[in-house]
Amino acid sequence: MLDLLLTDAKVRTFDPNLPWAGAVGILGGRIAFVGAADEAPKARGVRHLEGRLLTPGIIDSHNHLLLGFDPDAVSLEGAETLSEVRRRIRELASQRPELSWVCAENAVYSVVENRRPNAADLAGLTDRPIFVTTYDQHSVWLNDAALAALGISDGRDIAWGNPEFGPDGRPTGWVTDFYTSAMTSAGLEALQRDIPMYSPDRRYRKLLGSLEMATRSGITTVVEPQVPVAEIGLFERALSEGRLSSRVIAALFHPVDAAPEFRQDLRTAVHDAPRTDRLRFGPVKLYADDVIEPHTAWMLDDYANRPGHRGHPSAPIGELSKIITELDRLGFQTHTHATGDGGVRLALDAIEAATVANSTQDRRHGIVHVECLHPDDLSRFASLGVTAAMQPRHASPDLIEGTWMENVGEARWDRAWRVRSLMDSGAHVALSSDWQVGEMDPLVGIYSALTRAGLEGRTSWTTAEAITLDRALEGYTRQGAWAWHEEQNLGVITVGAKADLVSWSADLYSLDAAGILEQRADLTIVGGAIVHDAEGRSASDLRVDAAAKTRGKELSCSGHVHD
Repeated sequence: MLDLLLTDAKVRTFDPNLPWAGAVGILGGRIAFVGAADEAPKARGVRHLEGRLLTPGIIDSHNHLLLGFDPDAVSLEGAETLSEVRRRIRELASQRPELSWVCAENAVYSVVENRRPNAADLAGLTDRPIFVTTYDQHSVWLNDAALAALGISDGRDIAWGNPEFGPDGRPTGWVTDFYTSAMTSAGLEALQRDIPMYSPDRRYRKLLGSLEMATRSGITTVVEPQVPVAEIGLFERALSEGRLSSRVIAALFHPVDAAPEFRQDLRTAVHDAPRTDRLRFGPVKLYADDVIEPHTAWMLDDYANRPGHRGHPSAPIGELSKIITELDRLGFQTHTHATGDGGVRLALDAIEAATVANSTQDRRHGIVHVECLHPDDLSRFASLGVTAAMQPRHASPDLIEGTWMENVGEARWDRAWRVRSLMDSGAHVALSSDWQVGEMDPLVGIYSALTRAGLEGRTSWTTAEAITLDRALEGYTRQGAWAWHEEQNLGVITVGAKADLVSWSADLYSLDAAGILEQRADLTIVGGAIVHDAEGRSASDLRVDAAAKTRGKELSCSGHVHD
């Protein structure tokens, strides 16, 4: 007898042997039946989905759980003018006089036209230090009080970024290379000392909030792409407290300038960390370059609006190849940030060099973002077995018109976020949110993948790279599972796979893109347990007891039962 039967559904399985079904049965945390509703075994619990779509659980292959919104900071999401930014920061400062620092998140680069924001733009709001992160977490904006508090006004260096200085030698209030520097051991230590928003307790609170949002969104596996070794304990705490409602794959951050001994520290950290069904460590996060908006991504040709400037790689040419070759030799899978076409080529070259040097196969290294891809490098993803971990929402005009488009230049717009071209080439494209850079809700990403439009739906861009709903869902499920060597267990609805499932509020295949954007995840199931139910039912409604979970360990279906 099944623990739970989900029936009267439109089931998209992504199993090529049975692409569609009407019912799914769960026993002991795994899928024990897929087929027609009238052929299903009896079950202790039955859920009638009334024709709604049931898919494998969403695998978000790049989601910064640790960056979730801080309730003691103000969000600048949607603040497109300096006056609105100032209004929100002033309001927080007046309402929260006890805060020693006034912090804000998610500023856009184009909030001030034709230049970067500076300290003077924040003058007169408060006499306390102001700390603002950009929406992509790669830059920080400070006021004069913050510059003084941090010693930057006196010429002091900071470990978590590179302050910019004007022609007069004075700091402008803008700090670049923030996220790559802040997650080093020295950078994180200094950041937690300097900025209250980065204390361990507030970081843990963000982690829990992000996890709760993930399960509400239908996400059953989250890849946290950048965990400093010093913060492994936050995930261990969440595991011990039973707060990992979704599975978590945590990639450990490797600074490109780390000493060779650091890789042994990584091996020790992974060896000593808990490895359970809900949490595993092991991929390694690297940077090939920075980001396009502040002209710090590495481009093969000059930026369109800055002749003679191509940005810069994150490490001297050749160094990334050495690092990835050594990590590959040690058995690590890498997850490398690359946005400019030069950065993407640098990462591909490094992975190819590692494969040749070590004669390794099926390591499934990944390159994340792939925002600007030179045509000569398109076929290399498939030929090298490299996953492109991409975010459809990033290509939306409402996020990138202005700064990104102008920096790259119209002549290279056809290189932008080539999701369809990569899929057509045979490459594995694992879709993701890059929360909190983009909205976590996968339906937003799916809408963006289908339309290449902003959320208001008025303007589309580079529509030749739009894909179908089915390909988008596959990118969030089956392809995500492949990227992390989990294709036998996750991302597919087939007998023996883990029962990670999501029921949507409608049959998404019957809706246009705008209609999809209005839907939600109704039911999220991880390992056979309901972790989110929009109808308000509790997990106890499953009537699954500990004995059922024990039986699941004994279940053997078609030889595909693996933990």
